[in-house]
Amino acid sequence: MLTTSKPTVIDTLDAFKALDLATLAPRREPDKVLMCSPDYFCVIDVKNPYMEGNAGAIDLDKAKAQWELLKATFERLGFPVEVIPGAAGCEDMVFAANQTLPGLDAEDRPYVLLSNMRHPSRQQEVAHYRAWFEAHGYRILELPSADMLLEGQGDALWHPGKKLIWGGHGHRTDRSTYDVVAALLGVPIVALRLVTDKFYHLDTCLSLINETTAMVVPEAFDAEGLAMLHEAFPNLIEIPASEALGCFAGNALALGGRHVIMHPGATQTVSRLRAQGLDVIEVDTSEYMKSGGSVFCLKMMIY
Repeated sequence: MLTTSKPTVIDTLDAFKALDLATLAPRREPDKVLMCSPDYFCVIDVKNPYMEGNAGAIDLDKAKAQWELLKATFERLGFPVEVIPGAAGCEDMVFAANQTLPGLDAEDRPYVLLSNMRHPSRQQEVAHYRAWFEAHGYRILELPSADMLLEGQGDALWHPGKKLIWGGHGHRTDRSTYDVVAALLGVPIVALRLVTDKFYHLDTCLSLINETTAMVVPEAFDAEGLAMLHEAFPNLIEIPASEALGCFAGNALALGGRHVIMHPGATQTVSRLRAQGLDVIEVDTSEYMKSGGSVFCLKMMIY
């Protein structure tokens, strides 16, 4: 195992209450960003409800300008950006949150767990990310079977500052995979069942901001999952379904525990964030929303 935390998967509120977050191993937050250049970005098929009717609808020049502005925003906030070149035939590779799950072992050395992606057209992306992480000194971990579906930080979100994972399942990642991941990484995982394909990844409906604050789309979860989130985060900010669907407000990214980057237009959510003293930065990602992704999907936090 890579850490000393208890490797268990938690599915119920009672089990979560027995977990003392304060005693979990601390985790150093990543301080850099990995992005994939959008040279080959397009929509050619339908993998989620947002892609319906958008085949051939991407304005690539506009998409590149939006990507550059997002990259510049990360850098302005003090997070250097590494770039992996996009690959021909990998039109979704720009969504860098999905192919891997980076972390740190008990000696603070970086590793990366490779994804097993559901759609064949996305499976070929993983080899490109593997090569990048190998070249940058990460220990490479793989699941023991290709049948164990996991889509990186699309579904597996690290708890701020702790070696604990919140794991979404039901559409792209299998619940059973988390039993293997918990044992492999030696960290507890809180499993959250996603109940609608409009929120096909956890990162479309849950944004973790700091140790006490998160944003959630209540309609995306069953009662048990929502109860565990309320238990974990004293400041659980609800995102209206209209802003989650229309503005991808649930796909926001928190940096440094106080900056929140998100697509413009989610007025109620922005007001609620600012009422918590958070700095909201709005960056247009409209071309990527045609493919079902926004700010969080377009990056991977790295060490």
